[in-house]
Amino acid sequence: MKSLKLLVTLSLASLAAYPALAHETKSDDTNSTAPHQHQQTMNMFGGPTYHGEPALAVTAALIEAGGGAEHFSFAKALVHMLGEETVNQEVAKLTKQYSKEEVNTFLVGMDAAVNYAIKHVTKMGIELPEAADLNGQELAATLVKAGTTPDGTFWSGYLFDKALSNKIHNLVMIDINANEGYQADKISHKILNQAMYDVAQALGMKEVKLADLH
Repeated sequence: MKSLKLLVTLSLASLAAYPALAHETKSDDTNSTAPHQHQQTMNMFGGPTYHGEPALAVTAALIEAGGGAEHFSFAKALVHMLGEETVNQEVAKLTKQYSKEEVNTFLVGMDAAVNYAIKHVTKMGIELPEAADLNGQELAATLVKAGTTPDGTFWSGYLFDKALSNKIHNLVMIDINANEGYQADKISHKILNQAMYDVAQALGMKEVKLADLH
């Protein structure tokens, strides 16, 4: 269904976390004698963390699709990937499912997240590589795959870890929580989970599962 092909973006940064806490939790059996390395770390709003190398070429492609680092627009990136008609249809679908206010919070929050991420990348002296050569639907599919965990579920936090690195993801979470608030973080995560699941289904990626938070 064409109307389900939207909001695949990376959102380059997670939008989660409580202010002064470590931005991940550990799942652990208090009766277990298993060593620390066997504990599973989880992102604040669900799904496992990713601690490997980030896919910066894909991140660069997303930023380029949104107008570049100086003038990034999440909405522009969506239209670039999916087309204006499809984006409008999906926004209408999400508005009916959630509310106009929550969808606006999501869209504005994603712009803020990307800008915070760019700030930290610049501050650390990291230069993004040349953007990956991905057309609209290829970029959308790549983002879905990047955010899909080993058990087949798409989680926003897992995507953000892969887009930037878990370290930068956590720094962005601190900014988002301090300036936009915890509820805005949660809304952005849950709507991105739903939107990316919609995109996966529309692209024929039927094996992708919907996260519990949606």
